[in-house]
Amino acid sequence: MASGTEETYVVASSMDWGRRVFDALPADLRERTELIGGRDDLSLENLRRINPKFVFLPHWSYKIPSEVFSEFDCVIFHMTDLPYGRGGSPLQNLIIRGHTETRVSALRCVEQMDAGPIYLKAPLSLAGSATEIFDRLTPIVAGMIAEIVATDPEPVPQIGEPTEFVRRKPADGTLRNAPSIQVAYDMIRMLDADGYPDAFLETDTLRFEFSNAEMKDGSLEARVVVKPRPD
Repeated sequence: MASGTEETYVVASSMDWGRRVFDALPADLRERTELIGGRDDLSLENLRRINPKFVFLPHWSYKIPSEVFSEFDCVIFHMTDLPYGRGGSPLQNLIIRGHTETRVSALRCVEQMDAGPIYLKAPLSLAGSATEIFDRLTPIVAGMIAEIVATDPEPVPQIGEPTEFVRRKPADGTLRNAPSIQVAYDMIRMLDADGYPDAFLETDTLRFEFSNAEMKDGSLEARVVVKPRPD
C-alpha cells in the first residue's frame, strides 16, 4: 500500500471471488488498496489504521457493524437493479424468476438491508452457470470500483417500490418438484459455483447432486455425483 498523503481503499470479501476482483483492479489502484477476508478484520480499529476513503464489499456474508458504516463509506455490490430484489440470494432469485439479465447496483451501506443510495449501476448477463456469471461479474465490479475512485460520485436515493427477495436455503435446491426441464436446468446452473450447495434429488438412501448442466436438443445433460443420503 502506498504511503504519504495518497488516498487508500479497502476491498473486503468473504469469498475467494473477492480476491479475483482485487486482482482485476488497475495496478496503481491495487497498490493503494488493502484486501480483507476475515470477519474480524472488518473492525473499526483495523479500518482506522488503514483510513480508507471507501470500503468496497463485493461479497460479504456477514452483518456490517453500524459503527463501521457510520464512520466509513462502505460500498456494497448487489446483483439486482435496486430497489428491485433487495435481500438474499439475488442471483438465484433472479434466475428462478426467469430473468436473463440484470443490473449490478453499487450502493452505500445503511442500516436497512440494500436500501442505501446508489453510486452507479452496470449491466450483467445471467446466461450460463453461476461460475460463468461470477467470472463475467469480476471485471464489471473491478471497473465499478475504479470508476467510483476516479469520479467520487454522490450516491442518489433509490427510486420506486422495493421488491424483497428471501434468502434461499440449501433445501430449496431440490429438483423433486421442478415443473419442466428448463426449470431443472436453471436450478442446477444457478447453484453451480464454489460456495453453493448443488441442486439435488434424494431417494430413501441416496443423494444425487447435479452440476455442469447443458441443454441439448430439448434434453438436459449434467454431471451427477451420488452420495449416501445425509441423516
